[in-house]
Amino acid sequence: MVTEKLDQALVRSFPIFQNTPAADLGTMLNHASPRQVSPGSSVFTQGAMADSFYVLLFGRLKVVQTTRDGHQVIVRHVNPGDLFGIAQALARPDYPATAIALTDSRMLFWNAALWSSFLSLSPAFAQNALHAVGQRLQEAHTRIQELTTEEVERRIAHAVLHLAERSGRPAEGGVLLDFPITRQDIAEMTGTTLHTASRIMAAWDTQGLIDSKRKNLLVRDTFALTAIAERVAE
Repeated sequence: MVTEKLDQALVRSFPIFQNTPAADLGTMLNHASPRQVSPGSSVFTQGAMADSFYVLLFGRLKVVQTTRDGHQVIVRHVNPGDLFGIAQALARPDYPATAIALTDSRMLFWNAALWSSFLSLSPAFAQNALHAVGQRLQEAHTRIQELTTEEVERRIAHAVLHLAERSGRPAEGGVLLDFPITRQDIAEMTGTTLHTASRIMAAWDTQGLIDSKRKNLLVRDTFALTAIAERVAE
């Protein structure tokens, strides 16, 4: 277990705990356990029994789903403060995807049996959890719409902009994604091939829109990418 005073100061600004009374938050944190995960290691795997749920304290994760034909799809990235592994909220007994650490990552986790009791304990926690689930469903709906209606370059522009907004930080020359992100990752996020993603991103590199030649991705021109993302197909 972790000390209540330290963790209240650390997590009270996280979306899932916003407006949660100190007494309720203290009760929840008293049941939390810490976990450290190294890069490349899994927090949980697709199909495994969903015995815990998590909040990321620091680091970065990617959530990957493997299709029946063996293809991998990156469902989302997990940022500090995010709630994840909430199969209980979807009434699932197992995890629908695999969570993999991209950097050294530290998190809190709780036994899955506590999910319902936390919802009953704190109306604020319940409201925040409902908002988190709704946001994920909206993101999934938007992604499906993009995959079925948009050309590949627009899908990749949307994906890069979404990453920059959710996971980027200001840096010299643009917005930096300071965790490993490859062209293969972008291909998996946008339902295209590595060849196509590489061709489009190499062109953007040449045009100065991004810098994807190194391990991390630097988004240099969000305005130009937004114009591509919002371009109407002819």
